[in-house]
Amino acid sequence: MKHEFCVLFCTASEEESDKIAKTLVEERLAACVNVTGVNSYYRLEGEVCEDNEALLIIKTEKSMINKIIKRIKEVHSYDVPEIIALPIIAGYEKYLEWVEESVG
Repeated sequence: MKHEFCVLFCTASEEESDKIAKTLVEERLAACVNVTGVNSYYRLEGEVCEDNEALLIIKTEKSMINKIIKRIKEVHSYDVPEIIALPIIAGYEKYLEWVEESVG
């Protein structure tokens, strides 16, 4: 394999998460996006807040990170959406080959 892979994480409202996930896969920016419910606790304007959100787990190639960030910002309603990326240092070779074929 010649490509580097990563997983991005993004939180969104439950309503927005499906739109973001479908957009990323349809536009071949991501091979797969898992969406699961989470309880988020965070500080906003000096107050501790709690929300039910969706966590998007986005599998893609490292070369797609900036395009994904740009696209999420275009679709996302939050002023400062959580978008972070972690490298995939190892994985099942057949799965990573599928990611490579599915993106781009």
